[in-house]
Amino acid sequence: MVTPESIRANIAQGMATDHLAVTGDGTHFDAVVVSEAFAGKSRVQRHQLVYQTLGERMRGEIHALSMKTYTPDEWQKQIQ
Repeated sequence: MVTPESIRANIAQGMATDHLAVTGDGTHFDAVVVSEAFAGKSRVQRHQLVYQTLGERMRGEIHALSMKTYTPDEWQKQIQ
């Protein structure tokens, strides 16, 4: 069974993050990913970076993943 923790671990192994939170019910998941790697990238490019960390899991195990992706500066503005 896919868990939020296993998705979080995959993302954390695949890219440096300043903040990473994953929630979900085993089928549908939501992620908030904050990384300097997103600087200068479009929303689609940011999502592609996260999808790369999950690899084949996105084609089978994970049925739906909603993401919010931020640079550290963008994240600071969100949480103020």
